[in-house]
Amino acid sequence: MMDPTTDNAGNTGDPAAARAALETLRTEIAKAVVGQDSAVTGLVVALLCRGHVLLEGVPGVAKTLLVRTLASALELDTKRVQFTPDLMPSDVTGSLVYDTRTAEFSFQPGPVFTNLLLADEINRTPPKTQSSLLEAMEERQVTVDGTPRLLPEPFLVAATQNPVEYEGTYPLPEAQLDRFLLKLTIPLPSRQDEIDVLTRHASGFNPRDLRAAGVRPVAGPADLDAARAAVAKTTVSPEITAYVVDICRATRESPSLTLGVSPRGATALLATSRAWAWLTGRDYVIPDDVKALALPTLRHRVQLRPEAEMEGVTADSVINAILAHVPVPR
Repeated sequence: MMDPTTDNAGNTGDPAAARAALETLRTEIAKAVVGQDSAVTGLVVALLCRGHVLLEGVPGVAKTLLVRTLASALELDTKRVQFTPDLMPSDVTGSLVYDTRTAEFSFQPGPVFTNLLLADEINRTPPKTQSSLLEAMEERQVTVDGTPRLLPEPFLVAATQNPVEYEGTYPLPEAQLDRFLLKLTIPLPSRQDEIDVLTRHASGFNPRDLRAAGVRPVAGPADLDAARAAVAKTTVSPEITAYVVDICRATRESPSLTLGVSPRGATALLATSRAWAWLTGRDYVIPDDVKALALPTLRHRVQLRPEAEMEGVTADSVINAILAHVPVPR
């Protein structure tokens, strides 16, 4: 019988071993995905914070492959939902099905009942279906016919979306955007990375067969539990807490924004900063941790004024300007 403190990847719940296992994710994911180190880090941070991730990039930059590879390397159950204009909420959460043999209704779980849900092209479905994920993301449960049903643990939604200017996309509601811990932008690869991608395909790489690519589990639920416990013990000084608050309050006063970061966003920035501090080997948070996670944690929580957008101002440029002006604690 397997030791209850050991997961299927053979890892124990020791924090140091958990950090080492999570650090090997980059090597494992690199077997299938070229580059994207920052996206891998963001996904790990989200798992440590029990948060969700929105991946934005043009089609064909390996957003889906990245999530599938992460699930394989973490030995997590994963399901994929292709969001389309005709997708119904029950197609995601599940529904009651009438059984003619028993003359009763039984609940048929939807794909949301998994560890890692890949919500592919989430902004190609109308807001009603997008909103079907709100309860799952916030409460870790879905309610059907008045009965709440808990989701597995860990649970993470990794949603991909195309840039909003692409045809056939719907903007995500602000309430749903705020439920995502991080928004990670997936850029086009560099010339050398693109050469490496084509070289792999020329050598027979099949993105649908990750096992053949050599991807193996290097961490599991026990590692995540140990890592989360260690992150929760990471020290945050009063000065760092005030620094996070000052950054978020500055977004509410920016003349370029109609919507600043909410208190939920400030809490999210504090959580991601603690996770990043622990991943880099410290048990305390420094200002550089806050700066490192400010863009992915805050960029989707602000809204530009139309005139600022017309002048080429971006959410990232506004946040960077705020980081440059808010006094850094010493």
